[in-house]
Formats: sequence, C-alpha cells, structure tokens
Amino acid sequence: MYVIVDIETTGGNFDKGKITEIAIYKHDGERIVDEYVTLINPECYIPPFITGLTGITNEMVESAPMFYQVAKDIVSICEGSVFVAHNAGFDYGFIKEEFKSLGYDFNMPTICTVKLSRKLLPGHASYSLGKICPELGIGNDARHRAAGDALATVKLFEILLNKNNGLLNPDDPYNKFSADGLHADLSMDYIRQLTTETGVYYLHDEKGEILYIGKSKNIRNRIITHLGNPKSKKGLEMKLKTADISHEVTGSELVALLKESEEIKSHKPRFNRAQRRKRNQMGLYHYTDRKGYIRFLLKANEGVESPDATFETMQEARERLFSWIDEFELCQQLCGLYEGKQGCFQYQIKMCRGACAGEESPDTYNQRASQLLEKLSYGYKNLVILDKGRRPDEMAVVVIENGSYLGYGFIDQDESIESPAQFKDHIQRADDNRDTKVIITSCLRTKKYKKLIPY
Repeated sequence: MYVIVDIETTGGNFDKGKITEIAIYKHDGERIVDEYVTLINPECYIPPFITGLTGITNEMVESAPMFYQVAKDIVSICEGSVFVAHNAGFDYGFIKEEFKSLGYDFNMPTICTVKLSRKLLPGHASYSLGKICPELGIGNDARHRAAGDALATVKLFEILLNKNNGLLNPDDPYNKFSADGLHADLSMDYIRQLTTETGVYYLHDEKGEILYIGKSKNIRNRIITHLGNPKSKKGLEMKLKTADISHEVTGSELVALLKESEEIKSHKPRFNRAQRRKRNQMGLYHYTDRKGYIRFLLKANEGVESPDATFETMQEARERLFSWIDEFELCQQLCGLYEGKQGCFQYQIKMCRGACAGEESPDTYNQRASQLLEKLSYGYKNLVILDKGRRPDEMAVVVIENGSYLGYGFIDQDESIESPAQFKDHIQRADDNRDTKVIITSCLRTKKYKKLIPY
C-alpha cells in the first residue's frame, strides 16, 4: 500500500512553519482505495503571500481542527503503507515535526516522485509538479491546494509505477525493476500479487529445487530486491534460475527468523550462505575445571558447540565480559582474561575474593558464576514469548524450558490456557542451537515481541 500525500503550510521551514491543509490518498498499486482531506488550524498567523499562493486564509482555518485532533486519523490511514510525495522530504518533514511536538515518533518508508521521475523519466527540463505534469498530460485545476496537488501526484505516481513494471521496492525505490533476465516461467503479474506479510519465502528452480530461503517483514518487497536489478554475479544467476516462488506467512518476525534458520539447515540451498554471520563470530563458553570452579572462555565460534553469548569482535567480547566480572564479582583469571599463576591482578589489589588462589571455595564462587549463566540463558529458565500471529485472532508462541529453546507454534487468542506449560501443546518442536539462541536473545534484548510469560 502507498499513501500519496500533499500538504500546505504557513512557510517553507518545518522548524517554524505549520500545516494548514493535508490531503492523503491511499493507493493499492492500481487505484485509490481511501482518502483523507482536511484544513488544519495552524494555531498561528498565515502570512499574506502564503494566502496569495494557496488561497487559504486565516478565516478559513479558524474553525478547522488542530493537528492533534486529526493526528489519530492520519496515523490510521497511513499505517502499513509507504509515504509518497513530490519532494517527499518537505511533506514528510513537516508531518514528522508535528507528531514530534505531540511526543509521537512518526516513521514511514518514503518515496519521492521528484527523484523517481528523474530516474524513470529522464530528459525533462524541470521536475517540479507544475512543470512536469502538463508535459505528461496531467491536469490540475487546484494548484497549490493539498487535494489538487496530491491527485496530480497520484497520476504521476501511476505513470512511474507503470514505467517500472508496476513494481517498486520501498527499501530501494530508485533502483529500477528490470524484466531482463527473469525466468520465462515467472511473470510480472505473479510477483505483483505476492503477499506483503511477514514470513519465510523460497526461490525454486524449474525442477522445484530450492535455490534460496529467506525471511522478510514484507515478502514481496524482498523478492523485488532479489530479482529487480541485481548487480552481483550471484544475484544475476539466482534471478536467471528462479522459476517459482513459494512462501509461508508467520506474522511474527521472531518466528520467521527461527523458521528461516531451521529451513536453511534442513535444505542447505545453493545460494544461501552458511549461518555464520560476522556479528556472531566470537563466543563466550563455560566449563568446570578439575578443582570444581566454573570457568569462562572467549574463542571463535566454529559452529560445533553452542556458546553462552555471541559477539561481533573480540574487543566487544572482552569489554562485555569485564563488565560481567564486575557485576557478579567473578575472577578475571577464571574468566580467561588474566594470565598468571599467583592469582589475578584484582586479587593482588584485594578486589577478588581469591578463587584463583584457592581462598574461595568452588561452591561459593559458582553461585555467582551460575547467576551470570542464568542471565545469559534468556534471562528466564522457563519462558513463553507471545507475538503477532498470521491472523488478527491468532498469536505466535515460542517456548523456552529449562533454559533451552523447545520450538514455536500458533494459538487462537480465545484459546483457554490455564497454565503456561500448556503452550507446549501448540508448538512444533525444534532444535536448540547457537543460531536459535542468538535469534531469541536478540529479540528479548530489543523487545520485539508482544508479551513475555515467565513460569
């Protein structure tokens, strides 16, 4: 979905100016499906030269609603869409500033039809709305009024969309979608009709074999990224060989990540890189030594053992481990950060309890080491994570038990659950491994879920 927007203001700077009129036309890629147009009381004086330009007078806006009174309507019609405007930075900047004054963070992907016109319609002397529209046969009987300019932008956007084979990627809208190299069995109409939901997608060759597995919050947009205009040798080859696309909607981004990881390990597609991403190259591991002390060790992840925590670099790993040593009063030597036989440096300055010198018993020391392990193990021994489902009346479920990931599933919102342990009856069992740990701990850290239920 797209929302084509135009505003009129009291001036050209959103730090000082205010909105006097807004027009929003919701577009599904083929036609307008909803609209919202209103004057807005800017709560300040409209200069005469602005009135001369727009025709909007102080008297006209006197009884109009103030921005805070229409803010909810604007959010409602814009939700889940891409913000489109001619010189989008201007309109988006004003609207974002108005919401900022209300304490609301207004964020949307944007497309500027000025930039897109220069990319897809080269050769025009000017790309201002007043100049390019007549050259393209687009009429506008209400120039410098929000509805008139927004409707003209709608017509321009439809021309641009058609010029780009009806496909635009909000993540990279100015990269033209090229049909060159697209497999004969894959039609543009099919790509246009792909879901925009969150989930996992599969690219297949003409024999049905899986070439690539990925996840996305918007499956169609991600497919457009893959097949639109790839530059790398791998991307070009994948576009040439992709004859079919399948997908599974998950609703939850967390479940999509977990399913993607599971499916890649199961199918090992040709174009998927191994799930050893740079950000997870270093790991923190633990073991119990011959004297009974829990020890920690930083080393490169090799994909064999499951680490207690992962890091992008050794520097980051050392900094985090030093902070945990301070937090839980652990020994630098037993955590692998101090080499020596006479006790760690902290012990020498009387800031370590002496586990490294045998002065603190393993039982006492291990109580604090175990607290760190519990913190690193999802923060809870038993946990249910609830998130967005595939339908409005459904929830996604991820279950952690005894510090291990059990699996994911879905449950109707009206399902009667008397005990958190019953959520296990609704999940698909899965492997607990290094990648799932990274995915879940990242989700918990960034709070990208609906609800947590410890038990």
